Amino acid sequence: MERTWRWFGKKDKIQLNMLRQIGVEGIVSALHDVPNGEVWSLDAINDYKNYIESFGLRWSVVESLAVSEAIKYGGENRDQLIENYIKSLENLGKAGVTTVCYNFMPVLDWARTDLFHQWEDGSSSLYFDKAKFAYFEIHILQREGAENEYSSEILQKVRELKNTLTEEDNNNLIDSVIVKTQGFVNGNIREGDLNPVEKFKSLLALYDGIDKNQLRQNMKYFLEKIMPVCEKWNIQMCVHPDDPPFSLLGLPRIVTNEEDIDWFLNEVDNPHNGLTFCAGSLSANLQNNVPALAQKFAYRTKFVHLRSTNVFENGDFIEAHHLGGRGKLIDVIRVFEKENPDLPMRIDHGRLFTDDIDKDYNPGYSFLGRMLALGQIEGVMAAVQSELQRN
Repeated sequence: MERTWRWFGKKDKIQLNMLRQIGVEGIVSALHDVPNGEVWSLDAINDYKNYIESFGLRWSVVESLAVSEAIKYGGENRDQLIENYIKSLENLGKAGVTTVCYNFMPVLDWARTDLFHQWEDGSSSLYFDKAKFAYFEIHILQREGAENEYSSEILQKVRELKNTLTEEDNNNLIDSVIVKTQGFVNGNIREGDLNPVEKFKSLLALYDGIDKNQLRQNMKYFLEKIMPVCEKWNIQMCVHPDDPPFSLLGLPRIVTNEEDIDWFLNEVDNPHNGLTFCAGSLSANLQNNVPALAQKFAYRTKFVHLRSTNVFENGDFIEAHHLGGRGKLIDVIRVFEKENPDLPMRIDHGRLFTDDIDKDYNPGYSFLGRMLALGQIEGVMAAVQSELQRN
C-alpha cells in the first residue's frame, strides 16, 4: 500500500521535506482555507497539487471535501450545495486528484473527551470516557432527555463528576468535544467563537426529526447526485466510518458496522461509491470483527486508515498501540496487501511524546508518535509482502 500522511497545509508545523525523509510517498490533505460549501477552483487545486509535488510527493487523497450539514439533514439549499460539491469534484478530476475521503456524521465529527490521556511512560493519547460524555450532554449542553439514554451506573458517575469537576475542567471538556477536534476539520466551530456551546446546540437543532432512516436516505440522495461526475472523472468516493461507531447526542450514525456498510454500498451500487476502511473507528464497536470486515469489503475499499483501540467493559476506549488492540492491524494489512495492494493508507492518531508537547500539533496528529507508528506499520507491510511472495 502507498504510505501517505495527513497534512494540514502550509501552516502545518510538520513540513513536507520532513515527511519525505521518513518515507512518506503521498499526502492526504484538503483546501482548508475554503469555507464549507464553496467551490474548490481548479487554479487553487492545481496550485496546492504543484506545491506538494515540488517536494517529490503526490496529493494522493482529498480528506476532506466536507459534506455540508444541510446536505446531511436535507435543508432547503442542499441541491445548490450538492451542485457546488459536483463542481469541486469535477475540478479535482481535471487536476488528477481522484480519491476523496468524506464523512456523513451529523454535527459532530470524531469525538473524544480527553485529548491528552496520560500513559505510565509519560506519553499521551486520545480517550473517550462515556461518563464524561454523558456529563457533557446532561450538564453542559443540557440536552433534553439525554439522561434517559444512559444506564444507572453511568448516571451515578455523572453525579460524581458534577460534584468534582471545576469550571476549568468544564472548559477543557468543551474544547475536547466541540472545539479542538472539530474546528480544524470541518469548520463548524472554531477557537474564538464567543459561545461554542450555543453554536453547537443550534447545529443539533437542525436535526430535529432526523432518524437513522432519513439520514440514510439523505446520504443516498447525495451519492446518486454525484455519481455521474465521479464516473466521468474516475473519482473514488470513500466514506469514513462514524467515530465512535454508535449514536451520540441523540443523533443517528449510519456507518458503524457490517449492516450499515452493506446498506450504502448496495443502495448506490456503483464502483465509485466506496469505503475508507478505518480500523480504529470500526474497532471501537465491540460487535465488529475488524479483519473480517476488511476481508468482506476490500473490493470496495478506496483508502485505509491504520490505527487501533482498546475498549473497556464500561464502554470507554483509548487509542491503542498500532501493533495491538482490537484493530488487529497485522491481520488487516494481510487482507489489503493481498486483495487490494495499490491502496493509499495512512497512519492515524499517534501518541504525543515529550518532544511533541510544545509543537501545538492538532490532536492525534503528532509528528513523533505517527512516525513511530509508520515505522511499525512499514515493518509489518514488508513482512506481509515477503509472506505473499513465498506463497
